[in-house]
Amino acid sequence: MSEYGAFSDDFYINMNLATEMDLPSGRESLMHYFEQMRRRYPKMSNFYSRENGTEFVLEEEKDAGAYRWVSIEPKRVNSGCVNPDDVDAAFEQHRSVLDSVPYELSVTPLDCESLSVMMGFDFAYRGNHNEILAEVIGVAPALERLTQVPQSKLLSNEPAIQVALDEDCRTQCRVSFETRTNAYQIRTGEFTDDQISVYLTVRRYESLGSDESYVGEFTRLAALCRDMVDEYLVGSVLRPLQDAISLR
Repeated sequence: MSEYGAFSDDFYINMNLATEMDLPSGRESLMHYFEQMRRRYPKMSNFYSRENGTEFVLEEEKDAGAYRWVSIEPKRVNSGCVNPDDVDAAFEQHRSVLDSVPYELSVTPLDCESLSVMMGFDFAYRGNHNEILAEVIGVAPALERLTQVPQSKLLSNEPAIQVALDEDCRTQCRVSFETRTNAYQIRTGEFTDDQISVYLTVRRYESLGSDESYVGEFTRLAALCRDMVDEYLVGSVLRPLQDAISLR
């Protein structure tokens, strides 16, 4: 378990490269790319398509709870690592993907629409996700009185905040939450062990410069993502949420 895995039930690091132009869709190009990924990570042997044949996935077995995966969509290259033992090893997987895309998929730095790194944290909780989030992170003061309406129950509470990390607003950080409690569960009191998700994403928009590379830019974004989680998420969100759930 990595140092971040201790803060939640499941932890994952994803990389997404969105392109302006369609990626190669021919069988030969796609299979060659996935074969190269399998050679680097031999345990990734489960290959399949989804979304009506427009997305292709290669992944490891999920039974152990920790696994790697890569996928290709018409305009997006994705890579993920779930519950990694070593965060640096997960980052190295994403760098390996980005190192290969100019050669295997003909993706040039000019073709970049956005490049992002996301750290996600899932918390299993049998109860109203919206209420416990309100308890832990609060509600905007102007809206707080809505939660005090007599006999009311909080049905939705998925706050998000996005900030620019540079002067031209091309590098941005977004923190968001996803709850999975529905009205039926609240009405009946029959909750399941669904997961509350916390996401922190650092994303760079627009084409890369002539002196930039996908690997170099990913390294910069990954360092920013890790710093943002360490400085602004662990103490104010992850640990308080973990503590609140453990007390229920």
